[in-house]
Amino acid sequence: MSGNKAVAYKAPGIVEIIDTPYPTFELKEGPGVNPVNVGRKVPHGVILRTVSTNICGSDQHMVRGRTTAPAGLVLGHEITGEVIEAGPDVEFIKVGDIVSVPFNISCGRCRNCKERKTGICLNVNPDRPGSAYGYVDMGGWVGGQAEYVLVPYADWNLLRFPDRDQALEKIMDLTMLSDILPTGFHGAVTAGVGVGSTVYVAGAGPVGLAAAASAQLLGAAVVIVGDLNEDRLAQARSFGCETVNVANGDPADQIEQILGVREVDAGIDAVGFEARGHGHGAQEAPATVLNSLMDLTAAGGSVGIPGLYVTGDPGAADEAAKKGSLSLSLGTGWAKSLSFATGQCPVMKYNRQLMMAILHDRIQIAKAVNATAISLQDAPRGYAEFDAGAATKYVLDPNGYLSNLN
Repeated sequence: MSGNKAVAYKAPGIVEIIDTPYPTFELKEGPGVNPVNVGRKVPHGVILRTVSTNICGSDQHMVRGRTTAPAGLVLGHEITGEVIEAGPDVEFIKVGDIVSVPFNISCGRCRNCKERKTGICLNVNPDRPGSAYGYVDMGGWVGGQAEYVLVPYADWNLLRFPDRDQALEKIMDLTMLSDILPTGFHGAVTAGVGVGSTVYVAGAGPVGLAAAASAQLLGAAVVIVGDLNEDRLAQARSFGCETVNVANGDPADQIEQILGVREVDAGIDAVGFEARGHGHGAQEAPATVLNSLMDLTAAGGSVGIPGLYVTGDPGAADEAAKKGSLSLSLGTGWAKSLSFATGQCPVMKYNRQLMMAILHDRIQIAKAVNATAISLQDAPRGYAEFDAGAATKYVLDPNGYLSNLN
């Protein structure tokens, strides 16, 4: 093997399909690769032929030019694949296995990994805890929106599907296990969602919809989803959620019309640092969602924050926000004794249980997020349509596995 096509970030608003080297069991120099990682040997890794790889809202932040991502960075951290080569140190994963790849790379050896904090592994990113494929400042591991991709620490990282035919039959659901379903579920769990909970999810993008579906799976009595995009709100209603359009003003007023009270038991931020204010014509105001959730969540409750926040945003509305500093009403949170949880979802904490929920028809996540398969060549169109607000989760099909199922 020598060739490999991939999706790369070129400039704000522009992604292209490029020819990139076929992966080997050693990290090479390239856009975004941490210099300390260059030459790192990966005998514990495998090479996957990509079965599916999804466009994520986190990718969009980079593509919009809202991070310090370098031109040429190969994108993609939501990966499902078939093992076609295994390194000499791989013992249990076999060639031919169909596997889900957690977006956060972890070694399985450090203190954090042993404590199931795989989103902040200490050994895979020389600059700080935590790493991911194809993402700015995450250690420089090459992204998976490609025909082939290297996955390190394969015995530890990979979730093997128990039956190949069953996996391919449900692949549009199972592809969500790499990120958005565990991330949405983590948001619901950390928000304290349980049987009978009332829940408000800010954001009706794929992660917000996954959080809403997860809240239902956890037994919530009412799940309310807020957004500015009517098509995305309609998608939330399609699987039983209540909705509020925050373009119409303070969501608390609309929540009161639904519940009879202005507060919910649990709040989830699935928007992140590009949040806008409420009301018609609202401009970007990155602390809006967090402050709103502190108002909307009942005293003693919890706020789960799976939405992405960054320490470097060159397109931010003010100088403080460019460094990740937001004007939070922390006094509100303190006065109400609220709990907060944020950061990368530790995917491995949840992905096997969620796999079983999918395989046994307890959740239809592909339908909930309106998953749509497109070719790798169509990735630029998928990025443009998603950025324009399409109520769709685009799933790339680099090697024809998904088209062959039709």
